[in-house]
This record gives sequence, C-alpha cells and structure tokens, in this order.
Amino acid sequence: MNRTPVVFIHGAWFHALSWESWAQRFASQGFLVFTPGWPGEAAAAREVRKSPEALGGVGLDALTDHYADIVRSFEVSPVLVGHSVGGLIAQHLIGANVGRAAVAIAPAPVNGVPLSTSRTGLWTPDPADTTDRLVPLSPKQFHHVFANTVEAEESDRLFERYVVPAPRRLLTDLGRADAERSPRAMADIANERRGPLLLISGQEDRLVPDSVTRAVYKQYGDSTAVTDLKQFADRAHSLVIDNGWRFVADYVLGWLDERGIRGRPAEG
Repeated sequence: MNRTPVVFIHGAWFHALSWESWAQRFASQGFLVFTPGWPGEAAAAREVRKSPEALGGVGLDALTDHYADIVRSFEVSPVLVGHSVGGLIAQHLIGANVGRAAVAIAPAPVNGVPLSTSRTGLWTPDPADTTDRLVPLSPKQFHHVFANTVEAEESDRLFERYVVPAPRRLLTDLGRADAERSPRAMADIANERRGPLLLISGQEDRLVPDSVTRAVYKQYGDSTAVTDLKQFADRAHSLVIDNGWRFVADYVLGWLDERGIRGRPAEG
C-alpha cells in the first residue's frame, strides 16, 4: 500500500525543525513525511546560528532546484506544504506540474505582487551593506515581526528552537523589481492542469500581510484549477510553530481530505 508523501518546505529565518509538530501530526494520519532542510543547513537552529556560513550562498534558484529534485525523486507524487519562501517555492513547483497538490502558508508573493505593505524592512536589506552574507534576527525583532500574537516568553522559546539567519542573496532575489526577478519567483497561474492549491494567511502577519496573500489569490481567479484561500484571524507569521499550529495543520489535513488526498489510499 503506497502512502502519500508530503514534503515540507520551510521559509526564511526558520529552520527545518519548524515542521516537527506538523510532521508528527501528518504521520499520525498515514502520510509519509519529509522535512528536508536547505543546502548546508545544520541539524539544529542553534548550530546554524553558531556557524551560519554554509547558508550564505543560498539563492532562490538553487533553493528551488534543491526542492524540485527532492519532489521529483518520489515514485508517488507528493503534496507540497511551504511556509513563507517555502510557500513561493510550492506555488512555482505546482504551477510546473511538480507535485500532486500544494499548500502555501503566509507565502512570499509570486509574479511581482509587491510586499510594499510589509514595513519591516527585512525583505529589503540595505544593498550598500555587503559586509555580511547573512541577515540575522534578534529575539526582539522576532517577537515584533514574526510572533506578535504570542507572549514574549513563548516567542523566546520559539526563537531558541527554530530561528536562523537568512541568506542576503535570497532576500535580494526576492526583493528585485519584476523585470529582474528570477523565473523561480514566478508561478504559472494559468496552468489549468496543475494540482489543487491552498493559500493561507494570518490576518495579523507583519512580514507577509494578509493583503499580499489575497492579492496573489486574485491572480489565480481566471484559472479553472482548484485554488482556495483560508484566512486565520489573530494569527501572525509564526502560525506554523506557535501554540495555534494545530488549528492550521488540521485545516490543511481537512482540505486535503476533501480533495481525496489521504495518507493511505482507501481500501477496496
């Protein structure tokens, strides 16, 4: 009996362990779960923060190709679940018919939709600062921008376990003007043969505002392929790791089930 694989793709400033609770939840429902890290990513966030140099050269092209190779390696086409930059990659891949279905959670926007409503400045680091290949976060920044709907104590715990610096090269790739953007920052919104896509936003998200995800959703409006949007009230960019993660994960499981995508094929 072939189980349905799920590939989880984490976003900028997060470590692959950010999916650990999701992995357990999806595995309990029969899915075959994979949470591959980025190229050069150490086994724990603390190790990455201590020696982050290996992430410094990671750009959007290499990152997307990394996950495309992983997804194509399965005999059974996997479900893609991505957060932030991972959500952009999931949309790019499903638009290219790579993967069975995709879920993009608080995704970095595709196809030139601007992040102008995000006033954090994190997506557009100072181009004149070439002294460091990585853009770190402080615990205070993380609480203000990512985990702004939880108490400081919880935010500090999440930071310690999951937060790592982001490659400046990747942020530069994402922040370029539309004409200069990598093809990997685009999604084929007109592809009507692709698998179903679910976009998820947190309405208190300061890094990828709900309005940005809604703007991306509208781009898919003319396609007959299944595209759905779910907005979570009172949730921030940390919605995949904070104390409300289970509500989001179970919504995704229910959405997949409604489309006949389950961990184990139905018997008989």
